[in-house]
Amino acid sequence: MMASSENISAEPKEIQIYDGPAPGSESWTWEEGVNNKNSMRVMTVYNVVKPSLTVFSPVPARINGTGIIICPGGGFHFLAIDHEGTDVARLLVEMGITVFILKYRLVHIFNDNPFDEMLAAKDPKAWDDESLPIIPLAIADGRQALAWVRSHASAYKLVTSRIGIMGFSGGGLVAAATAFNYHPDTRPDFVAPIYADLPKFIQSEVLRDAPPIFLACAQNDEFGFALHAIDLYHKWYAAKRPIELHLFAGGGHGFGMGHPDTASYNWIELFAHWLRVQGFMNTSEPAGTD
Repeated sequence: MMASSENISAEPKEIQIYDGPAPGSESWTWEEGVNNKNSMRVMTVYNVVKPSLTVFSPVPARINGTGIIICPGGGFHFLAIDHEGTDVARLLVEMGITVFILKYRLVHIFNDNPFDEMLAAKDPKAWDDESLPIIPLAIADGRQALAWVRSHASAYKLVTSRIGIMGFSGGGLVAAATAFNYHPDTRPDFVAPIYADLPKFIQSEVLRDAPPIFLACAQNDEFGFALHAIDLYHKWYAAKRPIELHLFAGGGHGFGMGHPDTASYNWIELFAHWLRVQGFMNTSEPAGTD
C-alpha cells in the first residue's frame, strides 16, 4: 500500500516528552545529529539527548481514535528514523491511526556515521555492551511516551484505551519492556515488537491485565531473534493473555515494511487486521473517551 501525503494532516510536529532534562541524563550536553551518507543510505538519528515524539496525524475525516508510538531500531547507537519510523508512520496514518515516532536516548558516539561504525565493529559484543547502561533510560522514555500520549489523548481525538506501542529491533526491546511493570498511565493497550531483541533481563511476571501482543520476525533473522519471539509467545500463552506470532520464512533482520520478494512483505496488513479483531480500530467508541 502506498501512502499519500493528502491523508496526513499538516507537517509532523516534534514534542519534548519531559519538562526539562530527562531524568538520569541531566549532564548530557552533546548535540543530536542526522546522517544518511552511509554505505546503505539509511537515514539515521544519533546522540539523542532530549527524548521527543514526532506526531503524524491523519486528516480529521480519517482519524479513528487509535494511537501508536513507534520506536525505531539501531542497536541503541542510532535510530533508523525513516526505515523503521517515518515509512511505517505514513502507512499507519493511511489507516486512520495517529502515530508518534519516539526518539529515545542513545549511546553517546563520537563520529557522524554510526551505521557504518556498526558494520565495521571488530568486536560486535563490545559494541552491544556499550548500550547496557543506556537501555534502562530508553525504556523509561518508552514509558514516558505512553504517559504523555495518554494524557494528551483528547488533543489528538484518541480513545485512551486504544494507545499502543510498536518497536523494531532495539526499539522492539523498548516497546516490549513496557508490557511489564507498568502503572495505569504507562500501560500500553497493545504492543507490537517487530524482529525485536527480547532479552530475559527486561522480562518479569506477566500481570493479569498484560496487554495483547503482536509479534513478527523472520525465521532467518541473523541475530536469532525468532527464538526471542517464540519465548515471549510461550510466556504470554502460559499466562492466558492474548498474543499472535508471525514467523516468516524469509526476510532476515531489519526488513522494515518488507520486500516484495520475501515472505515478510505486507506484514503491516496482518497487523491492521489483528488490531481490528482485537477491537483497537474501527469501533463505535467515540474518540477522546476512556
